[in-house]
Amino acid sequence: MKTRDRILHTSLALFNEEGEADTTTIDIANEMDISPGNLYYHFKGKDQIIAELFQQYEHALSHTLTAPIEQPLSTDRSNVEDNWYYLYVVMEEMYQYRFLYHNLDNILQRYPDVRRGFKRLIQLKRTALYAICQTLLRQSVIDARDQQLLGLVDNMTLNLTFWFNYSELLHDHRSPHITIHQGVLQLLTMIAPYLGDDELKFYRDCESIYANMLEEAD
Repeated sequence: MKTRDRILHTSLALFNEEGEADTTTIDIANEMDISPGNLYYHFKGKDQIIAELFQQYEHALSHTLTAPIEQPLSTDRSNVEDNWYYLYVVMEEMYQYRFLYHNLDNILQRYPDVRRGFKRLIQLKRTALYAICQTLLRQSVIDARDQQLLGLVDNMTLNLTFWFNYSELLHDHRSPHITIHQGVLQLLTMIAPYLGDDELKFYRDCESIYANMLEEAD
């Protein structure tokens, strides 16, 4: 791995574990066992590291979020299950860059370019979730009026954007698997009141799987 890529990889790990605000370029250099001058040769400061990490994140997540917009994830009644796995992938990608969400307000104030990028991502999240719900509605998997659908999409977008903050404040040191699984379950919980009996079975199965995960973690 090239030094520049190692810097980004190490920075992301430290930001996620220690917090972006508490991590300096000296910390990054020490973790890599390189001189601060060597790091400065590749990045003139932490601002440039943050900018490049966010570009990586926005590119990866945007590609995933456009999938249900360009084409429905499924054409049959298994769509609830298909979307479960899709949302899990989305939250996995978000978790890889979770430092952005744990210190979101502070980062958005200090990095205007990141703020603009985040606004694009939130709009894209909302569009993707709306496309999913529209597909479920067309397939009669859910039953909701237009205004209900818009409210549902907004609530799901809020949950998807602030879930990691909420989970971190409520539960210390939870495994990534449990954090992500519960986040996706919360999204399905919002859809559950609009599901028919057949589709509710999959939702109940997800609840049982999550309950078993918590028991095994204790």
